[in-house]
Amino acid sequence: MRKQYFYLIALLLGFFLLESCENFKKKTKVEMESKPNVVLFVVDDLGWTDMGAYGSDLYQTPNVDKLASEGVLYTDAYSACTVCSPTRASILTGKYPARINLTDWITGHVKKYGKIKIPEWNQELSQDEYTLGEAFQDNGYETFHVGKWHLGEEEKNWPEHNGFDENIGGFKAGSPAAHSGGGYFSPYNNPRLNDGPDGEYLTERLTNEVVKLIDDNQKKPFFINFWLYNVHTPLEASQEKVDKYKSIVNLEGHHTNVTYAAMVEHMDDALGKVVKTLKEKGLDENTIIVFTSDNGGLRGNFENDRRKVTDNFPLRSGKGDIYEGGVRIPLIIKWPNKIKSGVTRNTMSISADIYPTLMGLANLKFPETKSQYFDGVDLSNELLNQQKVKRETVYWHYPHYHLEGATPYSALRHKNWKLIYKYETKQYELYDLKTDIGEEEDLSQINPEKLKELSELLHKWLQDTDAQIPVLNEAFDAGKEDEWSISASATN
Repeated sequence: MRKQYFYLIALLLGFFLLESCENFKKKTKVEMESKPNVVLFVVDDLGWTDMGAYGSDLYQTPNVDKLASEGVLYTDAYSACTVCSPTRASILTGKYPARINLTDWITGHVKKYGKIKIPEWNQELSQDEYTLGEAFQDNGYETFHVGKWHLGEEEKNWPEHNGFDENIGGFKAGSPAAHSGGGYFSPYNNPRLNDGPDGEYLTERLTNEVVKLIDDNQKKPFFINFWLYNVHTPLEASQEKVDKYKSIVNLEGHHTNVTYAAMVEHMDDALGKVVKTLKEKGLDENTIIVFTSDNGGLRGNFENDRRKVTDNFPLRSGKGDIYEGGVRIPLIIKWPNKIKSGVTRNTMSISADIYPTLMGLANLKFPETKSQYFDGVDLSNELLNQQKVKRETVYWHYPHYHLEGATPYSALRHKNWKLIYKYETKQYELYDLKTDIGEEEDLSQINPEKLKELSELLHKWLQDTDAQIPVLNEAFDAGKEDEWSISASATN
């Protein structure tokens, strides 16, 4: 009798355990199916025309091009700043850099004796911000950061303290060689990435880390924040790829730097491998992919290489500058069977839109005790329902000097009009991008009505965001104004 009793108890326990496992599997399956995975690719310094889908005459990017054909390609997407750290902060907060007073790359450079005195600015991402990573965490996601971070010198500012369960490769450095003496080939000297075998290429290594994360984390929805170090300097790539471009480059073309071309292809390979992994795991149809850059392409010569790094033609200038070449960037968004494929949109968008858009697409909710003000616009209705976003204006504020030659400025684009204000000269520039995408004809002197309208709009925005305005420098010295030093104006 006792044996029968114990047998019955064991049978019941087994039944309940089996039922619990089945319920857990069903719950996990429903959770995975109801919440999309998200992979956010942010490429460093990738210019607007640095891909086949955007018109490159050299760089081969079959995976980016395929992504564009299967998703939505934005022609008029902009970075929140002309340099990296502010744009990255904008992606994570949904705010303009001016509003959070993080307006230059960290740690920045200053002209101590320049005409303009640079205002105080934050050199870290404030812990008061409720980041995109935290929003995903609070909605039941596993969150991972892989790659470049560059949002603070101290560990308390790194990904693991800003909404990411795991951080692979993200620390204070803005490039593989900054601070650590590493580079794109192992050893990397990165405190958040173990060195690989000698000669291992950083982008391939980080991509393999992303693949492993996908392999190991399929029970809950995941958000992978994949911020590549490519294609930031130093210019380093596999010799095989460099040799390939040496054999096909047209030196009369716009894109002529074969090492940079190889780095772009390394980036494209990374995207392709991640997309392939998602498909092999049956996750591709329930995964949102966002592909973008943090600023325009670097146009200047690199060290002893007299060739340009890249060419943003037909856009003017490049990274660090307010002209279109410095701020117009690629943006592609894909979600199979949810977002119509093969669509090209000319909606003005900016980096700050990514946070509210992903919240809208993934149907994320703020916890009762959390909230976040957005300067960015939610594009999800446009993406899902083809209803064009009604936005007329985007803004920039960069009260700094840049090594590529730019001086402090504020600017806006309103419809097709671009207004730039330069603090050194106290002069405006006005361009009609509809007829002059290369910003060759300054219309400020012949269209005073439009100049007045847009200048009032710009200065109202500067007041609304409490932007820090640069002033004339009492220490100005014409004989020393080209001297640079590391910024010491952090307000930590």
